[in-house]
Amino acid sequence: MNLLLLNPDDLKSPVTAEISDHRLKHIQTVLGGKVGDTLKVGLINGLCGQATITTCTKDKINLVLQLDTPPPPALPLTVVMALPRPKMLRRILKNIAEFGIKECHFINSYKVEKSFWQSPVLKPETIEAYLEEGLIQAKDTHLPKVYLHKYFKPFVEDFLPELINGHEAFIAHPYDAVPMPTPSNKKRLIIIGPEGGFTDYEVKLIEKLAIKRISMGPRIYRVENAVTLLSAHLSCI
Repeated sequence: MNLLLLNPDDLKSPVTAEISDHRLKHIQTVLGGKVGDTLKVGLINGLCGQATITTCTKDKINLVLQLDTPPPPALPLTVVMALPRPKMLRRILKNIAEFGIKECHFINSYKVEKSFWQSPVLKPETIEAYLEEGLIQAKDTHLPKVYLHKYFKPFVEDFLPELINGHEAFIAHPYDAVPMPTPSNKKRLIIIGPEGGFTDYEVKLIEKLAIKRISMGPRIYRVENAVTLLSAHLSCI
């Protein structure tokens, strides 16, 4: 646990908190926390800092907080991607939060299996739990916003034009594409297809919005690796 992530419900006052759930066991058995020890903490969507353990029993831990440090800066990248298979989605959600991506849109595509949309991973509480794992790893506190779009054409025609406003927008597609642009701190948006790629129809519909087609080179990557590589190559803080 690189960061003890606190929820507003944990707070007993602006400067005190109480932990009595699964985090209690981790603090006691893994971190060996005891009265007087300090922990790195952060309040969800708030500041980071330190906490001192004032009470430590088998049922609860009480903390005095000093939250005075901003979380790491966000990556200026919005991700739009075809909904991946559930096992891969779990890893991608963690990675998104760990990288500092703060907005992600999962969309439908011809090659997205219908069963993916019934996955329990898409429950809001499950999505949030995986995002929190990524935040803890990166010592971040700001939860990414995740949106689900079950219909491809309405998303592209009605939602995407507003979404790309103010962004440099790209679609990762390996055929007849220009080379990857250099990293930038400008606002950018990247669209990533499903395993097997977007269909020609889908690519042409997206490109009607003057979204540039870019290539990651001759290799074809799994979606989760494409997210990692594109995040690193397109954006810098």
